[in-house]
Amino acid sequence: MVVSRSFATVALAGLLTAGTAMALASPASAASRFDDGSFEYPTAPANSFTTLSSGQSIGPWRVTSGAVDLIGAGFWQAAEGDQSVDLNATQPGTVSQTFTTTAGKKYTVTYSLAANPAGGPAVKTGRVLVDGQNFQDFSFDSTGKTRAAMGYVTRQVTFVANGPTTTLGFASTVPGAYGPVVDDVRVDTCCACCC
Repeated sequence: MVVSRSFATVALAGLLTAGTAMALASPASAASRFDDGSFEYPTAPANSFTTLSSGQSIGPWRVTSGAVDLIGAGFWQAAEGDQSVDLNATQPGTVSQTFTTTAGKKYTVTYSLAANPAGGPAVKTGRVLVDGQNFQDFSFDSTGKTRAAMGYVTRQVTFVANGPTTTLGFASTVPGAYGPVVDDVRVDTCCACCC
């Protein structure tokens, strides 16, 4: 079963009685279902990119360290949709998203991985983080890759949720610019037949 890719803000609901009003949680602080794994909003400039630093957001994603580049349509090949994220702007960065989960349930993260082919080192490295813990190291060799043929590969990692929300992150571990590229991130619940 797919954990929804459509963005739905979780709002607190309650019965309102005469003379009593219940305050609703602000959308900025509320958890959501997993959304926008292809980094499609906001829209970066076509054939260019937008650099975002720690504390800034890419839709439901947040840059939690360093700086990343949100790559616009046409700048290079995307794995899905029009946009992707280079995890290094001028320094290694981390993006993360917090979404609703069920404690004790297994989830599989599937994502497309490539690397910025414009500069070295050839092998770009990074990590998949779940609630801040390293769940998977990854690497991608950009040798022979081009902006028109990025050579995306599909990777997966499975985790068991510890609570009602989980924070999924992708972090670069290569210094400087020209980092690993992430796109088409999906989160699925596991069943006995497939995990």
